[in-house]
Amino acid sequence: MSDSSLSGKESLGIEFGSTRIKAVLVDENCNPIASGSHDWENRLENGFWTYHIDDVWAGLQDAYAKLSDDVQSKFNSKITDLSSIGFSAMMHGYLPFDKDGNLLAEFRTWRNTTTSDAAAFLTECFNFNIPQRWSIAHLYQAILNNETHVKDISFLTTLAGYVHWQLSGEKVLGIGEASGMFPIDSDKNDYDAVMLDKFSSLENVASYDWNIREILPKVLLAGENAGTLTQKGARLLDPTGTLNAGALMCPPEGDAGTGMTATNSIKERTGNISAGTSIFSMVVLEKQLSKVYEEIDMVTTPTGKPVAMVHCNNCCTDLDYWVGLFAEFSKLSGNDISKSQIYDLLYNTALDADKDCGGIVTYNYFSGEPVTKLQSGRPLLARSENCKFNLSNFMRAQVYSTMGALKIGMEILEKENVNIDCLTGHGGLFKTPVVGQKLMAGAMNTPISVMKTAGEGGAWGIAVLARYAVDGGEMSLDDYLSEKVFSRFSGTTIQPDADDVKGFEEYMKLYKSGLAVEKMAIQSI
Repeated sequence: MSDSSLSGKESLGIEFGSTRIKAVLVDENCNPIASGSHDWENRLENGFWTYHIDDVWAGLQDAYAKLSDDVQSKFNSKITDLSSIGFSAMMHGYLPFDKDGNLLAEFRTWRNTTTSDAAAFLTECFNFNIPQRWSIAHLYQAILNNETHVKDISFLTTLAGYVHWQLSGEKVLGIGEASGMFPIDSDKNDYDAVMLDKFSSLENVASYDWNIREILPKVLLAGENAGTLTQKGARLLDPTGTLNAGALMCPPEGDAGTGMTATNSIKERTGNISAGTSIFSMVVLEKQLSKVYEEIDMVTTPTGKPVAMVHCNNCCTDLDYWVGLFAEFSKLSGNDISKSQIYDLLYNTALDADKDCGGIVTYNYFSGEPVTKLQSGRPLLARSENCKFNLSNFMRAQVYSTMGALKIGMEILEKENVNIDCLTGHGGLFKTPVVGQKLMAGAMNTPISVMKTAGEGGAWGIAVLARYAVDGGEMSLDDYLSEKVFSRFSGTTIQPDADDVKGFEEYMKLYKSGLAVEKMAIQSI
């Protein structure tokens, strides 16, 4: 137990990830001092990937209760007051509500690839890439499908926006999260007015009583006041009644914005790669791209700067299943090896592999992958009869498969001559030291940095944004992160190895040609 005690000036960050809800408490210097988490899983119901709303609240309360237990064990005290709170969640998706606050349809997550017609039409209409997972694509697809609930929509938001609304009463979003709902005008830091007009004037949209401007959340920049924790909100978060109302709420952000914050990559020529259930890169641009690319999403930093985002639906899920298989074998053999140890053993053996994986290629597609234009997925392992099939090559191929679709998107930025000084990695792929970082550097042919705070991830990132809302003052978020936060945290940077770069290029040749096999698997299995 620590000799220190809580001051009541701590800030809380909670992020709803794809597989885990995590809460992180930070002190006035943004140091993580306690945490708690809750595991959950999406489910495929009625053709949609979803989470039940009851699970949102049960998971939030469990993560907070475990955080409280951690505080009790470390400080021998309870959390009664907080300086500020921030909520974050996986971006995009569809949560429509009526005028009485009733949810009109199941929560449709980012993972769904059911909006291809809407996304294609809106991309052409706006001359701006609208990915399938964006909220406006889900809304327009519901219109195309003649879904009866659409006429009753009074408010449309994301998961982060929903939780924030319930705890504060404010229907707002941080600009980075808002940029996953509807295109943003980075000059005005608001939804693009021309595109709003175009959407409103569509014949099948104009027939509804609501206006798109009225049902979207208000856009806020990092540091702006997004309300306070209400008494009702305090009880939703902490049913024990210990937590008091009144904490300042920062604008709710998406996992992309918290990832940029948690990796100090919101300046131009910087970027980050988040690698967990999904994988995505965020690169802050010096100028807009020359044209529209359906593989590149244009979003923003939490301060409104334009960002090129390559988002891939699939990353570590298939790899995790394989590790689980080895864990089963370990248990069956009578060896008492923890799953984390097995992860480290298998990841490290990938460093001993042939640089091109010896002719093994894997596809980690549990769901559709828009970057490679696949509407659904089938996890697949393929190899020639004379490949070098051993454990090291197998594991390197598994790690490479998490990066394959991302590389295809990043190649577009290379052709656009986008300058990237360094990419910062965070998420599960980088937990084992060196391996994911080294292989990613070779795959992207760019230096990859990993911070010591990477393990805290987006929950820490939104806690930092909550802290910034309290004491950022007139300081820009760029300066606040560099001078007040990351000046105290160290990290490591690995330069791309020429042999790794060449090996990954060879692997990608096989990966691209083998996509025909993946398509056939989707049709046949």
